[in-house]
Formats: sequence, C-alpha cells, structure tokens
Amino acid sequence: MNKLNKLGALVALLTITALFAGCSDQFLQDKKDYNAYNSDIYNDYTGATERVNSLYYDMLPSSTAGINWNTPSAGTSDDYSKCTEEYGGLSQYVDPSIVMDNTNVPDYFYYQNKNISPYGYIRECNMVIEGVKGGTLPADQKKTLLGQAYFFRAWQYYMLVKMYGGVPIVDHVQNPIIGSTGGLSLVIPRATSKACIDFICNDLDTASTYLPANWSATAATDNGRVTAGAALALQGRARLLYASPLFNRADDVARWETAYQSNKAAIAELTAGGFGLAYLSSPGHNASGWAKMFSDYTSPEAVFVTLYNTVQTSPGTNYDKNNTWENSIRPYNAGGSGGKNTTAQMIDLFPMADGRKPSTTSSVSSLLTPSAYAYDNLRFFVNRDPRFYRTFAFPGEKWSFSGDPTSLGANSYPYIGSNYVLWSYTWYDDATKRASAAYTGFAADGLGANNTSVFVRKRTDDLDVNNAPDYVYNTALGAGKAFTLSAAPYMEIRYAEVLLNFAESACGANHPDEAVAALQLIRQRVGYTSANNYGLDADLSSNRAKLFAAILYERQIELAYEGKRFDDMRRWMLFDGGVGQGSLNPNWVLTGFSGNTCTYLGVPPFNGTYRNGIEVRVADNISGTNATTISTATTVAGFANDPLVKNSVVRPTPLNLMSDSTVQITGNTIDKLFTFYANNLTRKYYTVDAAAVTFQPKYYFIGLRYSAQQMNVTLKQTIGWPDLENGNANGTYDPLAE
Repeated sequence: MNKLNKLGALVALLTITALFAGCSDQFLQDKKDYNAYNSDIYNDYTGATERVNSLYYDMLPSSTAGINWNTPSAGTSDDYSKCTEEYGGLSQYVDPSIVMDNTNVPDYFYYQNKNISPYGYIRECNMVIEGVKGGTLPADQKKTLLGQAYFFRAWQYYMLVKMYGGVPIVDHVQNPIIGSTGGLSLVIPRATSKACIDFICNDLDTASTYLPANWSATAATDNGRVTAGAALALQGRARLLYASPLFNRADDVARWETAYQSNKAAIAELTAGGFGLAYLSSPGHNASGWAKMFSDYTSPEAVFVTLYNTVQTSPGTNYDKNNTWENSIRPYNAGGSGGKNTTAQMIDLFPMADGRKPSTTSSVSSLLTPSAYAYDNLRFFVNRDPRFYRTFAFPGEKWSFSGDPTSLGANSYPYIGSNYVLWSYTWYDDATKRASAAYTGFAADGLGANNTSVFVRKRTDDLDVNNAPDYVYNTALGAGKAFTLSAAPYMEIRYAEVLLNFAESACGANHPDEAVAALQLIRQRVGYTSANNYGLDADLSSNRAKLFAAILYERQIELAYEGKRFDDMRRWMLFDGGVGQGSLNPNWVLTGFSGNTCTYLGVPPFNGTYRNGIEVRVADNISGTNATTISTATTVAGFANDPLVKNSVVRPTPLNLMSDSTVQITGNTIDKLFTFYANNLTRKYYTVDAAAVTFQPKYYFIGLRYSAQQMNVTLKQTIGWPDLENGNANGTYDPLAE
C-alpha cells in the first residue's frame, strides 16, 4: 500500500464541514482524524469527499482578507483597494516614494513556503485528481469529486495569471525523488499567458460537465459547494480578463467573442440551476432586497460563496469560522471595531435618483449624460441611486442591529440597537485645526476620536432588512468585538457580476443590445423602471465606447467594496490609459481603444489623483464649536461637549430607509434632515493621500520576487523587472507573447 504523506498537516475535517452548514452546528457531533491517509481513501466516497473538502478549507476566499497569494481582495482597505477610489492611503503600488523591484515586490508566486503556497495548493488539487482517477469509485461519484478539484486548480491558476500573466503549468503530482534527470523534470518554465488561460478554461469546461447545476437535492452540508454554473462563471471571468486591454492591446474582437460565449453559457447554466438576481421582482424600499442578499446564505445570487458560522473560538475548538466583516464596518459606539472610511470621490460618483451621473463629477465618463438633479455636495444623500443608501452610512441615518450596546460603558451609544442612529458629525476644539485638511474633529454620540463621518455600510446585516441576523451580538468578547460572531456569507462571484461580465464581453463582441439588456436587469433589481430606460442613455447600443463606459460605471456602483475595482482598473489600464507601455516594450503599445483607454472611455487617468476623506462637521456659526477646554479623553467619554447639544439644537427624525418610501425631497424625513444639514453642518475634506497616486507602467504585470527565481532557474523575469538570473538586467518574459 503506497502511503501518501500530505505536505503539511491536513486540517481537522469538522472545520471543513462547517463550510457547508451555514448557521447550523449539528455537523459538529462527529470528529475524525485525517492527518494521515493512504491511497485507499479514494476508494471510499466519504473519505474522498473529505479530501475534496480540504481544498475548500484551504482555497475558499476570505470575506475580510486583503489581497494575497491565497485570496483575492474582498473589499477591505488592502494594497489593491487603496489604489482605487474606494479607499485613501498610498499603498506601495501607488506611492511615488516607493519603487518596487525584485527585492521588495509582494510575493504572490513562491511565498517562500513549499506547502502553504500557490503551488502547494495546486499540488493538493493534483493529488486529489490523480487519487480519484486511480480509485475504484463509480464513475458518477468520481466526476462529482473531480469537478470540484478541477475548479479549485483553475481558481488558483486564475489568481496567479491575473497578476503575473503566464506561469509554469504543473498538471500532475511531481515526484520529489530526483532520479536520473538530476531534478530537471521538476523544473518547469513559464508558459504563455494564452496557454495558461486555455489551461484554466479547459479545467473549468471539465468541471462544468462533472458538477451538478445545483446541490439542493443532496444533503444540507453540501450547501456552498461549487456548481457547473460557478465553473462557467469563473471561465467567463478568465476569458474577459484575456479579452480586456491589459492583454488585448489591438482590441481583437475574436477574444471578446470567446468571452461573450463563455459568459453566455454561464448565464444559461446558472439559470438552469436556479441562480439569478435576488429580489429582481421585489426590490423593496430603497433597494432593501439588494441589501438583504448579502446576509442570505440561500440567496440565488451566490455563485461562488464562502459560508461561515457563529461558533466562538475556545480552547479545543477548531471548527469556528466567523465572518468579521460586520464587526469591521460597525461604529465603535455600537460595539464594532470602528468602521471603514470612504472617500469623497466615492460619495460623489454614485448616480443620482434618475440613474445618471452627478453633474459635477469629473471622475465619471464624460461620454455619459449628466443627471437632471442638481447635486449638493453637502447634502450628498439627497436624490441618489438606491444603492447609495445601502453602501454608505452618514449622520442622521438609522442603522439598526440586534443588540444592546448600553452595557459598554462611557463609550457606548445610549440606545438599544433597534433604535440606533448614526450621528457622526464632528466638531473642533481649535479653529486652526478646524480649517486644516491635516486634522479631523471629535465625533458626536461618544464616538470622539473614532471620527469617521461617513462609513462604508456595504454588506451590512441590517436589522430592519433582516429580522433574523446572522450574527450573535456579544459585548463580552471585549471592546470593539460585539459583532465578531457572524455567519453572513461572502460571495466572491455573484450573479450580478456574471451579468456584468456578460455585458462587457457582449459589448466588445459587438452584441450591444444584449449588453444593454443586462444593464437594464441589474438596475431593475434596485427599483429603476422602463419609464426612463432604467436611467441609461438611449444611444448606448450605437456607441461602443460609451457602452463600455456605462458598463464599467455600473461595475463601480454595483460591486463597490467587493474587491473588484482594482482588477477593473488594471484590466482597462485606467491609471494612465496605457500610454506608458511603449517605454517597456514597443510591441506593447495600444493599437486599439484609440491608443489610450482613458481617452476612449472618456475618463481622466487615475494617476495624479489625490483622494480626500469626507467629514461632516458642525458649521462655524454654531457657538461653542471651538471650546478650548475640550480634550480627547472627555470627548470620547461623553456627550456634553457636542456644540449642538450645548445649543439645544433638536436633531430631526432620522432617515429610516425602510419607512421612507423615497429618498427624494417630498416632505418626508429626508426634507427635515436636509434642513438640519443646511442650518448646522458643513462639509470638510481632509487629507488621506500624502502624494498623488502614481502607478508605474510596469506594475500592470507584477514581477517575480528574487526568491522565485532562486528556486527555479528556468523562470524568466517579466519585462520591466530586474532578472536575478541575468545580473538584474531587464527581464525578457513577455506576458503578451503567444
């Protein structure tokens, strides 16, 4: 019997089972030890399934992870998201004071660990594939197992290829015994980007034929497993990547057509499996249906999903898997960790209530028609797209939850969670600081120095939307951790993204009517109607560049804070329009897209941007605004120093998105909030970027860190990066060569 020793300890499988059980913990009754196994495990369906389950545990995306070799960006303020409008703060990719080379570029390739690394995970997939193929299980069981392993092998390669272009393709378990070749058989050079994309898509083709359309007919513990539709959706994403300007400099329509066919097949397969836009026929008040899907682990929107549970970490517990996103976005006075800041650019770019871009926004394509609504940048919450109110939280808006924060002490909010209103306006104890962009003020309602005026609200589990929240509110976990125990799912691929991928590829392949129809569906789901063409320009079908611009704008809104924006900016080379590519390689010059993607789309290059924080502060005319006796400690501890409280200014009835049927000024509570802002508050910008965003042309394809070349001397370095194997001369690997 040939014993296979896993590269590293195999996780306890009740953790794996937790991935598929949603909020249930009945699966915790049985514990088995699979730290070691032999080839006979593949002759038993239960044992082989546990081997597949280990792939889920290792390779499912994380809901709160930053970009890394083993997980994509998930909407946090990571190094990729801080290259976009979504977050300020200069990551190493856009900081002009940092020049990356092969000594300091992030390592997403080798990771200096033979087991916990991209190729360690690829080896795990190969072991499962070869083990199942060589086992004695019936053909139908083999296919079910193999489909999942092929999916995850493709997933790991996709994450590598989108960063580096071509990488070595290892499609079998390499024998570590050197043998007569002197180890040369273990050393594999980089394949072309096209070969890698084709390899990924072939794996996903196989997976789609082996996997079920839906796992609903099987055990509840199969919830969250990948499906045939998920495989084709990932294939569509990979084909779209290869059709985009990053790889497709000449705008080859054949590539767009291939992506179009892949995404069209994905939609057909997903539809057959019961997937689709959640709450399409019932948008609810102010897109409440759209908001609810993020906390619904049975949502038809969830194409590729990571499930969580509410099990608390404790000694001897190894099956806890908590989604901490809710805790990360909730304000400190509600029991959360303090919330996430947005930027003024994000607040200003969302559409108005008619679906059009704000008239004063220069960062949105000049090809798109401005809104008929006047935009007031102080009262930025008036007459906005319904998704605006579910993406951001601002002073005067109700943001309810299931819990009682009054036990948190002096820093707590004075009301129970079901009545929670975010009053996060600020004030200053110093007039100089008040006028300076280098400072932020003290926030109301005990928030004090935790002074985010406008919070990211996306993917929140709002009690008014979901009356059975996925979290267990627990203040005993400590300060800033009350929402930690959450089982809300994380959707890495959701149906709306598949529709947007389809729309973009259809536009590129010259099927504009189908692209427009996909955009209309996405907007219908949040409440737009055919009365004004769902807020879309009427001539999109006749203007390819304008249609591309509308699709990318829709992606900015629909997928905000889901970790997709950097990939879109990189695919379309939106930092400089691609104009710097010729300096790296004359063959890299864009010959399609008018030679400049930013010009083609009508958007300004993102390089040169200074992102600003947005603060809603007490207006200068309010007495006591600059009281000199205020200190940070006393401000955090209480409410007495709030100038509006001191001046007996009555706060208006909060904006309740579930009871107010419209967000337009029509005499409801938003009218009173509008007046409150006008009389008592003003808008301030504060500095979050120390310098202008500067994304270098060579960063569109990440170079290899020197450690990768040390371990594989056949690896060629990417053009534009120092090549360790050639005296640090310019690399010679061309990600665009076929």
